Amino acid sequence: PRKARATHTLSPHRRRVLRQGLGTMVVYNFKSIQTVPSGKDFVDIILTKTQRGTPTVIHKGYAIARIRSFYMRKVKYTSQNFHDRLSQILDDFPHVDDIHPFYADLINVLYDKDHYKLALGQLATARRLIDTIAKDYVRMLKFGDSLYRCKQLKRAALGRMCTLMRKHNASLEYLEQVRQHLSRLPSIDPSTRTLIVTGYPNVGKSSFVNTITNANVEVQPYAFTTKSIFVGHTDYKYLRWQVLDTPGILDHPLEDRNTIEMQAITALAHLRASVLFFIDISEQCGYSITQQVSLFKSISPLFRGKPLVLVMTKTDVVKPDDISEENKALIQSIVTDGTTLLAMSTRNNDNVVDVKNAACELLLRQRVEAKEKLRSKNASEQVENRIRVVVPKPRDRKKRPPQIPESVLQRRSMGIDTKISSDRLTEKDLEQANGGAGKYSVDLHKNYMLRDEAFKYDSVPEIMDGKNVADFVDPDILQKLDELEREEEAREAAEGDDDDWSADSDLEEEDKALLQKIREKKKTLTREHREKRGTKNHPTMPRKVTARTTTVKDFDDHLKNMGIENPETELHRKKREIQERGTADEREGRKRRRALSRARDAEDTAMADGEGSQKRSKSKVRSRTPGRKDESYADEEMAEKASKMAEKARVAWSRPRHIGTGKGEGDRVVLSRKPKHLFSGKRKLGKIDRR
Repeated sequence: PRKARATHTLSPHRRRVLRQGLGTMVVYNFKSIQTVPSGKDFVDIILTKTQRGTPTVIHKGYAIARIRSFYMRKVKYTSQNFHDRLSQILDDFPHVDDIHPFYADLINVLYDKDHYKLALGQLATARRLIDTIAKDYVRMLKFGDSLYRCKQLKRAALGRMCTLMRKHNASLEYLEQVRQHLSRLPSIDPSTRTLIVTGYPNVGKSSFVNTITNANVEVQPYAFTTKSIFVGHTDYKYLRWQVLDTPGILDHPLEDRNTIEMQAITALAHLRASVLFFIDISEQCGYSITQQVSLFKSISPLFRGKPLVLVMTKTDVVKPDDISEENKALIQSIVTDGTTLLAMSTRNNDNVVDVKNAACELLLRQRVEAKEKLRSKNASEQVENRIRVVVPKPRDRKKRPPQIPESVLQRRSMGIDTKISSDRLTEKDLEQANGGAGKYSVDLHKNYMLRDEAFKYDSVPEIMDGKNVADFVDPDILQKLDELEREEEAREAAEGDDDDWSADSDLEEEDKALLQKIREKKKTLTREHREKRGTKNHPTMPRKVTARTTTVKDFDDHLKNMGIENPETELHRKKREIQERGTADEREGRKRRRALSRARDAEDTAMADGEGSQKRSKSKVRSRTPGRKDESYADEEMAEKASKMAEKARVAWSRPRHIGTGKGEGDRVVLSRKPKHLFSGKRKLGKIDRR
């Protein structure tokens, strides 16, 4: 069982153990378990939550990445909802291995522990399978190439999850029945002060509990009126006590007892309490004193270690002195050391309080004696009870005696005491003798191991004769320096041989010139790369600034590299026309030029008429100027590609608006087709306005 849900992250079982360690009252609250829906309701709840918690609008015109994300979100959201709801069920229900043995056996008696654990295990398996299904289908959705395929994958994923939950409908219904029954069980604290009332059916147990507590247990004149454990509370010596009214027990073997009787057996077996065994001496319960004594003997092992009170009930009908000697002997035969025999009548409230006080006093005395027994032990014994000494097992037969330094052995052989003398001055003593921690400084030089003791306090210079002393610490420094010099000479000689080879090679003059150009090009690339790498962290210059550094010549070179024959630029052509016009104006006047032009036209007309040709109107035929697109591409393939792209763009813009493309700057833009403040939420019945 789990207690009331808390905000911290400790598990209920650990919270219970922690409270037991702190001495607080442990209360098992079964009413906090949430309702377990059936398989069909489970699916409806999750799918409704998915529909309301995820987007619902998708179009095939969206990018495929957006479509995949849309359906992946639905699959993940549904899987997470299934996982959370199943985890809630598994966490709410008590774990048989983590709870008190009383409740563990009670669950076994009432609900069959195997069936109970199997149902929880099936839900745990369903949770794991749903997570696996979601993971597999999300992986497949990442490769969906169309809206239809992504939608079908989503449907398949959700369908498999729902089918899996419907298959576990039997387990869900069983757990719901267990939850309903657990919620009706009383809250019993196994660790608090408890009185257990037991005996044959209809011997007056429930009447006694109703009398001394505030419980209201049903009392009827027939057997097995009480079919489960009832709890009442009473006070004794300003302490709170719980009183358990158990169902009646019959005298037959344990395997023949039913569920009602096993509840009482479970309470007697696992609760540390004071036991009140009721004997009906009037035999109105339907069972003789002999049968009741036989029942006591059969369940007496359950009373071991517990305070026991034998209570003779219904003394208002038959007095204890009026029973037969044989029955008296039977009753006295079960009264042993530590057992108290009392008589009472609940009808007349005769000795009812005395019975309660006697049972409470016995249990209280036992608890105090247990604590005093622990306190009587000395501290060392208490510590020894908590310490466990681990002795390692030898891994081989090799002997490993203690290692003693040679100097100690020599001093022992010379008869010198190797123990540390108490007269030896320590650094702490020296510190206190020389002014304390703020003034005394530890002398580190006295422990130096040098060739001459006089060298201990010599100062070591850093620079000596203009040289760094650290350079001469290595005794092999000269030898290493010679090796480096020889290596450098060998490397220079190898480079010289390479230069000689290149000079004396059999290359022709053209090849040598080409080789020289290649080397210069490599040097240039290396230098540019280094300059570019050096400015890697500098800010990027804007295009306006970089465009100023580009000249007309650079642009002409760029066009030539692209394979485009660049004629004279427009600027050069205009400049030349202006220059020619200015030169002609200087040579002759404008009127002179116009006159000469008219004369030439007249001569041409006369020559045409003199030849006798048919008079007809002439029109000047001008050759068609080739389009710019024919001259601006390197080849026909590039021109054809550009033409196709232009045609595609033209068709797209000329397409009708209802197809969904061709938006322009003047078109009305609808940023959101369904604004959230108008379409979110759920309309209630009879409500026509949107929230």
